[in-house]
Amino acid sequence: KDHISQKRKQDIDWKKGRSFCLVYYPGEERYNKIKEIFNLYFSDNALNPTATPSLVQLEAEALSMCSDLFNGGDDARGTITSGGTESIMLAMKTAKRWAKRERPNVKQPEMVICASAHPAFMKGCDHFDIKGVFVKPGADGRADVEAMRAAVNENTIMMVASAPSYPYGLVDPIEDLGKVALDKDILFHVDACIGGFMLPFVKELGYDIPKWDFSVPGVTSISADMHKYGYSSKGSSVVIYRNAQLRKHQFSVYTGWIGGIYGSPTITGTRPGGTIAGAWAAFTAIGKDGYMEMAEATMKATDTIKKGVESIDELEIIGDPDMTILAFKSAKINIFELADELNKRGWHFERQQNPPSIHLTINYIHRDFAEEFLADLRAAVEVVKKFKISQITNKIQIGIVKGLSMVLPEGSIAKIQSKQKASTSNENSAAMYGMMGALADTGDLKEIVVDFLDKINSLESK
Repeated sequence: KDHISQKRKQDIDWKKGRSFCLVYYPGEERYNKIKEIFNLYFSDNALNPTATPSLVQLEAEALSMCSDLFNGGDDARGTITSGGTESIMLAMKTAKRWAKRERPNVKQPEMVICASAHPAFMKGCDHFDIKGVFVKPGADGRADVEAMRAAVNENTIMMVASAPSYPYGLVDPIEDLGKVALDKDILFHVDACIGGFMLPFVKELGYDIPKWDFSVPGVTSISADMHKYGYSSKGSSVVIYRNAQLRKHQFSVYTGWIGGIYGSPTITGTRPGGTIAGAWAAFTAIGKDGYMEMAEATMKATDTIKKGVESIDELEIIGDPDMTILAFKSAKINIFELADELNKRGWHFERQQNPPSIHLTINYIHRDFAEEFLADLRAAVEVVKKFKISQITNKIQIGIVKGLSMVLPEGSIAKIQSKQKASTSNENSAAMYGMMGALADTGDLKEIVVDFLDKINSLESK
């Protein structure tokens, strides 16, 4: 235990609000209640429902609560999954199987997806041999309804939108897109992985949230992560369908196996009992009043941070975020240099590209740390504004890469990069992100990322 505790000192201190991604913390009391129920099912496997009827009941109750929250009605059906990616991929698998039965003339299934949607849809396209038709968002950063409509053709089986999109926290025009789905007679999936357990409560608090759930005609499935703003244990998500007939396309059943009849509702076989129990525990331990209280506190922290960012001349928030996610960019300073300075002060978040920006996912824990973050943000901006040799080096490096990318053969830059020492630290990464931007259209960036993933996940990693 002491050995592990020592190792964990290298990790982000999310209990002290230092992380704006990855972890969602409801406070120690709620956290411990959820963990207690999770631990009761630590070793249980929901693969065979006849062996764990209590888990069947817990999952049914949790899904019923989700359906009510998303206005699913009595006919809605769902499944608890291992995370948002599995929820999304199950919806995609369902769409392909639905099309095989309902659209037999489709030879190469296509999905029309707003380009701001989560990369899990790209992964699903790879796995299920579906052609992804990615449509650029409109000028406001939200899905362009007419462009999405124009992208639908005879091979389209499903359309995808977000509530909200992860990069900027913007809810797509779901109502208008639902009309397109009905007009074209295709399935329509709303990815609410990050917003599903925040938007309903934010709306009830009086914020102007557009319709996005099953109350919108045309929406046929929704994905939502309980391990995000549901504050359940990792990894826990749901995929909900408008009716049972749609969900049946999700299941895998094999009747000829010599080991017996095998049926599985999800992509995984083993289904950790703790995940299902943890989801149920989160709903019951927190309750509606608890979620409302946390949503209100989180929105107040978000408003504080938004106003703080807007008060800094060098920074600009992208779009008009609908809930507790935002990103900000700069036309006056190097945003990745700013990210480095904030990392040195102990803050952890994600960097984005196109345009270069800093991404913040604000959750309940940040109610106590918003002002502290803003103080460090202002100080970091002042540091970056000063003349620094690293900024010159960064510009020179990017210039060299751009020049080399025009004259060197494909793969050369990736080979150059592979000779450099890989680092998992976020500090002093501005030059690296600048180089990635320069390589974005050369075909070498994917190879660099694959090499990085291979190295960081190698047996030699410490």
